[in-house]
Amino acid sequence: MIESLDPGFPGMIHLILGQQVSIEAADAMYAGLKALGPVTPDVILSLDDATLRSRGFTRLKAEYARALAGAVRAGLDLIAVGELDSDTAITELTKVRGVGRWTAECYLLFSAGHRDVFPAGDLALRVGWQEIARLEAPPAEDELRTFAAAWAPRRSAAAHLIWHHYLRTRNRR
Repeated sequence: MIESLDPGFPGMIHLILGQQVSIEAADAMYAGLKALGPVTPDVILSLDDATLRSRGFTRLKAEYARALAGAVRAGLDLIAVGELDSDTAITELTKVRGVGRWTAECYLLFSAGHRDVFPAGDLALRVGWQEIARLEAPPAEDELRTFAAAWAPRRSAAAHLIWHHYLRTRNRR
């Protein structure tokens, strides 16, 4: 389970790398990127496709990272966005190509420290809740989001507990 990510641009890049891959894969790609130097918009924009591929970036992840770098260069202040209420922050973050609701929610949870965010689209959360609630199948994102509404204003804590259950049960197999 991710405990926290760097705030600002580095954390968002880590999350872009983590889209649709395991935590371990995302961490390995991010470590490879960090080995090149600080993770900044200028560095991302200076790296060619071959270098990014050598660090685990797919074509789309490279495109998304460059879109984020361009948005930050154009004035997007990720730290300030992280201080907004969750709904407003999600709206602002998802204006960037490649940043969907999951990425925005995880940024608020792991980089900005929001206490009431629940990334219901996360497969591990859906499967973890399926196991905890003894459901026959993982709930759909909207079902889990509706159910998690009852945990406000501490949905972030619920997400951490469900992820902990999910990872603990996987490590016993």
